[in-house]
Amino acid sequence: MKDIKRNLCLLTAFIVMLGFSGVVSAERIKFSTPTPPPHIFTKSANKFANELTAQSNFKTKVHPLNKLGNVPAVISLLQSGALEFAIVPAGDLARHEVSFYAWFLPYTFSGVAAAGAAANTRSAQTMLERLDKLGMIGLGYIFPGQRHVLSKTAISSTSDLANKKVRAFPNEIFEMWWKQAGAAPTALPLPEIAPSLTTGVLDAVDVDLDIVVGLKFYKQAPHLALTNHMAFPGVALASKKWWDGLSANDQKTIRQLFASTQKWAIGEQVKAEANNLDKLRAEGVSISEIDSADFRKAAVVVRDAFLKRDSLIQEFYNEVK
Repeated sequence: MKDIKRNLCLLTAFIVMLGFSGVVSAERIKFSTPTPPPHIFTKSANKFANELTAQSNFKTKVHPLNKLGNVPAVISLLQSGALEFAIVPAGDLARHEVSFYAWFLPYTFSGVAAAGAAANTRSAQTMLERLDKLGMIGLGYIFPGQRHVLSKTAISSTSDLANKKVRAFPNEIFEMWWKQAGAAPTALPLPEIAPSLTTGVLDAVDVDLDIVVGLKFYKQAPHLALTNHMAFPGVALASKKWWDGLSANDQKTIRQLFASTQKWAIGEQVKAEANNLDKLRAEGVSISEIDSADFRKAAVVVRDAFLKRDSLIQEFYNEVK
């Protein structure tokens, strides 16, 4: 009888131990970003991941520089549930949901703070909601700096760009913008930019300052023209397939943490813009400002063409302006 009782006690203790182990073991999840560690996309992912790990049962690891695959592969992984989180450039999402082109209407924003404020508009939130049908949950936006032009030779006006090969983000609004500015837009992935500048495949790059500093493109192209022509947000995404299996409390925690991360990232990037310029000056980069009437004319053509693409683009532009 004593042996039976002892065995029952041991069995009960083992069951309790198993249950306790199940409670404390964290679910391991992945977060993909397309950028190097110093970029605000990856810094924001790390901040969010650390806070989520501290406040929940999720142990989150960030994978920068598209280590889990290029953007199309990352989107597929999100849709299948094989990847839980990612930051994807809004320019890539525009191929799937046309309303995201609204973010790239030239000269809509004066800087990071203005673009960040636009993330809270009703139309910007509606863009995120539209991603549900694509198998992704839009959590919010992260803003690197505005777009500028880094070049091998100095640029002071659009005439200096005539027929120059400019690395442009691979979607149609960037292509149209650079053609209107008189340049020859060339789509290349990030790893190919530096060697292409060296070999003459490229003359210039349409880029944000975090990328210039993080990947040191100024070593191949030492001239920076501050055109400030577009914003370039990334969109933080969760897999809908994974999300739908979460508790309401976990979903609430994730949304709250990302809202806090978004606000933090805007403030960080406003400071980073000035710091990046200081770093580039210290590296001997030639920096000039351009406010060309020719760029403004090109902006009107591009803006008018894309405002007609979707009523939400027009709505967003009206709200921002």
